[in-house]
Amino acid sequence: MALLTAGAALGGSRLKGLALTQVEEQLLARDDLEGLIVLGGTVSPALDRHLRHRGAIIFPAAPDAPVRPYRGSLYTADELYDGLAEHGYEQTTDARAYRWLQDATVRHDAYVTILRAIHDDAMSDALVDTVSERKVVGVMGGHALARGSAGFRDAARLGFGFAEAGYVVATGGGPGAMEAANLGAWCRSADLLEPALEQLATVPHFDQGLGAWAQVALDVVHAAQGTDQAPSPLRSLGIPTRHYGHEPPNVFGDLIAKFFSNALREDLLLHHSTSGLVVLPGAAGTVQEIFQMATRLYYEVDYRVPPLVLVDRRHWTEHLPVFPLLEALGRDRAMAAQLHLVDTVEEAASLLIG
Repeated sequence: MALLTAGAALGGSRLKGLALTQVEEQLLARDDLEGLIVLGGTVSPALDRHLRHRGAIIFPAAPDAPVRPYRGSLYTADELYDGLAEHGYEQTTDARAYRWLQDATVRHDAYVTILRAIHDDAMSDALVDTVSERKVVGVMGGHALARGSAGFRDAARLGFGFAEAGYVVATGGGPGAMEAANLGAWCRSADLLEPALEQLATVPHFDQGLGAWAQVALDVVHAAQGTDQAPSPLRSLGIPTRHYGHEPPNVFGDLIAKFFSNALREDLLLHHSTSGLVVLPGAAGTVQEIFQMATRLYYEVDYRVPPLVLVDRRHWTEHLPVFPLLEALGRDRAMAAQLHLVDTVEEAASLLIG
């Protein structure tokens, strides 16, 4: 532990999810523990007594929780879908976490509520560490977009183009347009994209069974391992929520920040889309995200006004006439110059990449 090695004061520190039994002897020798907070991890009874006696606060581990509330890193797809092939979707971490959220016996339990909040705070911290110093472009769009469709292929090409240009592509981490953009960004070469699109099209939508939908995508990911598909640098980021339990996370985020709170997840997704936001056709959820971003642009939240690009002129002016209202909001404000309406993903990419 770096604090012990450096001889730094421990009082007021936060130790999250650490196996403190490995440094028990050093900690037992310390008295400067007032205000130290231990969040989960492994603590022996003797160390527990020592820490508490000297003013530390210990939050216990949560062995019954399906997730590690005190984790210090984002998820991988294999973590969320662990055991899918052997036991089916209902036994995966993703499914068990959703049932934990919905369980009426603990849903409003104060301690469980604290654990979920701590989990989401840990996700938020890990997300900041992940995107720090990176150019992030957000891609939004409807979850109903089917694999094998022209729109899905377009969204995948958009994600690939952004990633090739050095951007991290962040989406809401779900199916449809989100999965397509994550897939494109995840592909380290154009040669991987076409076969992946063809394989995914064999299970066009998650309503055909979450297990089959996720498994065919995991097969694509696992087949690429050991090829030229390098694990780094980060290109594809999913930021989904457990609020929509019927909507599974896609597996093509190199890393996945999955939250219990949908409100927090949406705010962070928009906050971290520092290089701009591209919005593909969608319905109510996508419209909500557009106007959440519009609010940020209107008030110049974080002192930034990144581009907001809506793709499909007819969709956003006739089917759902969102763009005229955006223009009205932006009149005489800095956001006016950052609002764009285009017809193709190529036009959208050219606005941000240049």
